[in-house]
Amino acid sequence: MLFGEDTWWGMDRLMLIRVVVAVLVAAFFALALRSPKIVPSGLQNVGESFIDWVRINIAEEILGKENGRKFLPIIASIFFATIFLNLTSIIPFLNISTNARIGMPLVMAAVAYITYCWVGIARFGFFGFIRSSIVLPGVPLPIHFLLVPIEFVSTFILRPFTLTVRLMANMLSGHIMLALFFAATQFFIIDKSGIWSVAGLGSLVAAVGFTFFELLVIALQAYIFALLTAVYIDQSIHADAH
Repeated sequence: MLFGEDTWWGMDRLMLIRVVVAVLVAAFFALALRSPKIVPSGLQNVGESFIDWVRINIAEEILGKENGRKFLPIIASIFFATIFLNLTSIIPFLNISTNARIGMPLVMAAVAYITYCWVGIARFGFFGFIRSSIVLPGVPLPIHFLLVPIEFVSTFILRPFTLTVRLMANMLSGHIMLALFFAATQFFIIDKSGIWSVAGLGSLVAAVGFTFFELLVIALQAYIFALLTAVYIDQSIHADAH
């Protein structure tokens, strides 16, 4: 704990990283889009390129143009929060993604889940949304006693749980692997030295290689989280179309 121990506003190292990343990302997009021009250049070009990629490849791809633009702020916020918080896992002296602890993945999963429920309830009403989501048409009545509980658990309990755990588990496992490789490098080269340095070089090569692999995981997890958010919103909009 850095300060505020045993208080509600206490802040440890990971919380501080979250705040710093959030401020930097918000500042970047505020600067990039503060005075947009018809022909973008510089930071505006970079910022718009990032947002357009999410809009075209995730939001509009899943939701269509109208709904894609409507829900782009939520989907883009989740994507950029996820990818930039993930990137801290390979930044020297930070060395861990704050998404490796359950708090932030849980918050983003809650945002996605609340949006999913809000859209469905606004469109179909509370009971209409629940019924449309868990009752499959054309199924014999006795089968409903089996399918309805399964659909309810799958739709309203497992979805936020799997969103949270998938992101956290991937970033935590990546952090552990990188920590082991670099710790082994230090042990063999610095602590043991001599012939053990050969093993240290091997672990260093493995650490560098796994760092590039972690970059792929970082981008992939952000894409999957944002993509599933868009998919769930689309399912909520079309809950009556099983």
